[in-house]
Amino acid sequence: MDNLRNKVVVITGAGRGLGAAFALAFADAGCRLVVCGRRASDLQAISKLITERSEHSPDIVTLDLSDTISVTQAVEQIHTRHAHVDILINNGAMWLEASAEPYANAAVLGVINAAVSGTFLFTQGLNRMLERSEAPDVVTIGSVSGLPNAALQSVSVPFYAAKRAQVALADGLRQTFAGTKMRSILVNPPYLDDARPDQADWHEAGQRQKGQRATSRDVVEAVMFAVARPRHISLTIDLDADDGGMFPRHPGV
Repeated sequence: MDNLRNKVVVITGAGRGLGAAFALAFADAGCRLVVCGRRASDLQAISKLITERSEHSPDIVTLDLSDTISVTQAVEQIHTRHAHVDILINNGAMWLEASAEPYANAAVLGVINAAVSGTFLFTQGLNRMLERSEAPDVVTIGSVSGLPNAALQSVSVPFYAAKRAQVALADGLRQTFAGTKMRSILVNPPYLDDARPDQADWHEAGQRQKGQRATSRDVVEAVMFAVARPRHISLTIDLDADDGGMFPRHPGV
């Protein structure tokens, strides 16, 4: 992954879970990070870890994707602090599980706005900075919930619909970017076990056998594989932990 060194990488939802795993892994690859998320304390904690193990200290930007004002302010901060962006990882999302009780209006709007409206507006806001990169990539972290005929399982209908819209968003960007230097890359993870490069579970995650649950490491490494591909390749990757498969789609744009 030497070709990732010194890349400017913006990661949403970077304070915890999969986003934190992305932040640590890309920092280990020598990237210059902009970590974004709702909770400043989480971002500060992950930033401290990165500074201890990396040559670059990350830039912290507070961002609530469900709030358009927050999105605008975050974009302005990134424009002020950086000349360009090489990789945008749209990982930030709000979870809403299935419930027999009615959902609060704010919970429904938060899930949909974060995944769709906020993600699109944030991407649009950084578009000029991405265009200044020699090899810009927009990575969307979707979900198996967003795939056609996916089982609802334990997720709420608003989350299910939001993830389906996110898949459409990534595909719309792919078509929009056709004929340009920009790429849209989509990864649809299944249910995941957490794993982080700074913890023992990261090593264990690399030893799992076919049929075992997927982990954050699987998604991180799929994204790092995708952004390292030659520029004539654009990928949609569906991770299937049940069958142990990785299925690239949409090669070549």
